[in-house]
Amino acid sequence: MRGHLPRLVALAGPVYGELLSGVVASVVGAYWVAGLGAPAVAAVTLAGTVENLLLGLVLVVASGTTVRLAHAHGAGDPAGAGRVARAAWRLCALGSLLIAVPGFLARHRIADAFLDGEAAALAADWFTVSFPAFALFFAQRIADELFKGVGDTRTPLRTALLGNALLLALDPVLILGPGPFPALGVTGAALALTASRAVALAVAALLRRRHRLPAPVGGLRAEGRAITATGAPFGLDFTARMGVGAVQLGLVAAFGVSAVAGYGVGYRVLLIVTMAFYAVRQAAAIEAARLTGAARRAGVDPAAAVRSLARDTAVLAGALGAGAALLCVAAARPVTALFTDDPAVTGEAVGFLRAAGCYLLPYALVVALGGVRQAAGDGRRPVVAVLVGLAAQLASGAALSGPFGISGLWAGTTIGALVQLALLLVPVPRRRIGAVGDEPVRNGPEEASEIRLIERKAPA
Repeated sequence: MRGHLPRLVALAGPVYGELLSGVVASVVGAYWVAGLGAPAVAAVTLAGTVENLLLGLVLVVASGTTVRLAHAHGAGDPAGAGRVARAAWRLCALGSLLIAVPGFLARHRIADAFLDGEAAALAADWFTVSFPAFALFFAQRIADELFKGVGDTRTPLRTALLGNALLLALDPVLILGPGPFPALGVTGAALALTASRAVALAVAALLRRRHRLPAPVGGLRAEGRAITATGAPFGLDFTARMGVGAVQLGLVAAFGVSAVAGYGVGYRVLLIVTMAFYAVRQAAAIEAARLTGAARRAGVDPAAAVRSLARDTAVLAGALGAGAALLCVAAARPVTALFTDDPAVTGEAVGFLRAAGCYLLPYALVVALGGVRQAAGDGRRPVVAVLVGLAAQLASGAALSGPFGISGLWAGTTIGALVQLALLLVPVPRRRIGAVGDEPVRNGPEEASEIRLIERKAPA
């Protein structure tokens, strides 16, 4: 491997393990809840949907923290790094308060707005635990990002593995109550999740001693604004994709229960492979922010280094996307057989996974390259590309589903991804690159050689 590829792989590998462990724990938890009946499954599904919506807000602070901290780390600015950390914790405390208190007070109204009867009551039980514990969810994400911002993606992997292992052990105990333990059902599932996050956060806090930063007092309000501005494109990207996913599910539902079930099976399989794309995205964002910080320290334009990073990111993401596409096409039927033996559901899932073979390569490139641009201070274009591309996905999918059935809906996802990629790659006038909130950098007379020096001297 050459250039930035070794570092990208070193950063992305642990992130993928962290993301994958969360997916596995979620699937196993859903298995235990399924034994409680349809109302419990509906309640937990609603709880997961609400948490995904809140995750979009959390990602604004979490992603902004990672990028700003990596930028300060690359610039060799320990005081700036300490300011980022303090501002991030303040935003975490404020955000937790603004969401947890109203959410807890409105828990029954939220549940009743989507469900009724027993399912609504069970959802309210979950929210009784989850809204007060929202601060744990938020704080755990911030703790992870403070490690990632200085290039340490292995520690968040270790804490994620610890927390998810504890969750796997607690779920059957608190949900089903074997032996002397009382069966708490959905409330037990919420308590198990809360306990696992509390332990992971406590361990992360202990390990933070290795990355102790200065604690400057001034400039925290300005840094908080910079974190929010930097992280906003990441949060908007995630929220838009979640919203379109909900609309897509509604379009699939028009083709019947088997189509929805097949889509659900295929979607879970895709989560396993697409998490790799998001791992590369995080790694590329960390590295792009570090390079722009190093350029600021040297007083030169980091454009050449960022372009080099983008090329290597595209190579890695392209290889992962192509591999995932081939895997989905070749292994669609045997993989689906692990989840269901219903012929109708199997047919829908196999059709979805094979259609995804056309979608995964451009999607991988969009996800990974968007991380480079957003972390380098050019967050507007990826957001516009995502919004326009997702609109094209829904419009084309709805139009094609008439004459071509559900296959037309799947074709819409490919069209949307290609539109996003085209908008992301279309040439634009060259501009200076820098992280949000920084002073403009000057162009050095020997930019190429200076950028090579930056990359050699930048902190690892």
